[in-house]
Amino acid sequence: MDIDSGGVGRRTVLTTALVSAATAATASPAAAAPAVVTGPGVPVTPQPPDAELRRALREVSPARIEAIVRKLASFGTRHTLSAQDDPVRGIGAARDWIFEELSRYAAASGGRMTVRKQSYTQEPANRIPVPTVITNVLATLRGDAEPDRVYLVSGHYDSRVSDVMNATADAPGADDDASGVAVAMELARVFATRRVKATIIFAAVAGEEQGLYGAAHLAGQLKAAGTDVQGMFTDDIVGAPNEAGGAHTVRLFAEGVPTSETPAQAATRQSVGGENDSPARQLARFAVSTGANAATGMRIRVVYRRDRYLRGGDQIPFLQQGYPAARFTEPREDFAHQHQDVRVEDGVRYGDLPEFCDFPYIARVARVNGAVLWALAQGPGTPKGVTVVTSNLTNDTQLRWQGGAAGYEVVWRETTDADWTHVIAVGAVSAATVRLSKDNVFFGVRAVDAAGRRSPVAFPVPGA
Repeated sequence: MDIDSGGVGRRTVLTTALVSAATAATASPAAAAPAVVTGPGVPVTPQPPDAELRRALREVSPARIEAIVRKLASFGTRHTLSAQDDPVRGIGAARDWIFEELSRYAAASGGRMTVRKQSYTQEPANRIPVPTVITNVLATLRGDAEPDRVYLVSGHYDSRVSDVMNATADAPGADDDASGVAVAMELARVFATRRVKATIIFAAVAGEEQGLYGAAHLAGQLKAAGTDVQGMFTDDIVGAPNEAGGAHTVRLFAEGVPTSETPAQAATRQSVGGENDSPARQLARFAVSTGANAATGMRIRVVYRRDRYLRGGDQIPFLQQGYPAARFTEPREDFAHQHQDVRVEDGVRYGDLPEFCDFPYIARVARVNGAVLWALAQGPGTPKGVTVVTSNLTNDTQLRWQGGAAGYEVVWRETTDADWTHVIAVGAVSAATVRLSKDNVFFGVRAVDAAGRRSPVAFPVPGA
């Protein structure tokens, strides 16, 4: 990601951030005085992968991903309403195989990874005609330092054909969404032998095609438990690029105005802006800065929408709960190979079959997810309680937040720029005053740890 500097000093190299509190960068959070910044900062740069991440990404195997996709397709159908007690066909057989495979990965984790089935009975509802057990399979890699800070990656293992209520016809679901399940499972295997600071959940969820039921249950359970989910990605239809030049591109859908926004929050946003600064958009910007590089071999095309037209995915229930979430999807979908009965018609082969998947491509998507998750889980958490002081008229900008990290950075950009362009290091403080007007630009705050790893940006809300 190459970003030109915006506003002051556009396309110039700014070499210093002028902070009047000279000791702020080295003082403890409790002792540091608020920083006062008189310079515009330096250009924002991407966060490169560390050596351990590069090693992990090299372990992502297209052959293993292919084996997962083909195994899931071999169950005939994985429709949510299909058999749950047949050992070879139906969603129950797929569920049990995923659980056993993830448990095998967890055995190499030294006890840090645990695997469980999260089941509940969905009463009759839209596309659910009878009470139906829906089961998510979750592999949780517990963080060593901040286990209560959680990130999640998922794919859905249920499938469908042309008739969404047909629970008996062959529905191999290779691209939609064995590909996404393979991403989550392969990352669970690679990460199981590694230590992370924060917790990562690798999830295979069910009920997506019938109405996002499994993900809704998972998100609701996490919210009810007060879980601090700071980022969620669903990989749904990531099986093939399907276009010339798309082999190294993946789309990332990220909503603007938050799904969970309250009327009071909407009134604030309408008065001061921020419709392009939702937590999902900050998560997407972080993904680009950490996941689009030579180590992944991929470009992330961020799409400023919650999802595609007429479609939806498992990120939506997390957005409804107020969690930052976004959706990875291949750059161009082939609709002959998803939500279709397996058949040949007018010489065209229809059906979501493994033969239409590009397994090296899925592996590259997995590396993107792995790079972003690693940077999130190994770095500091997103700052909380970030406010911009609006109690008086001034051409300065006063920012406050809850401290505790090794350091913090203020970022800013022109209001018409899509991404952050300038960064100002302010040290281990919990407040900073910037000699730029909040009326003219957008500001954000991110945490930095002792190794220089950064968090996603937190957008401030007005405060006293």
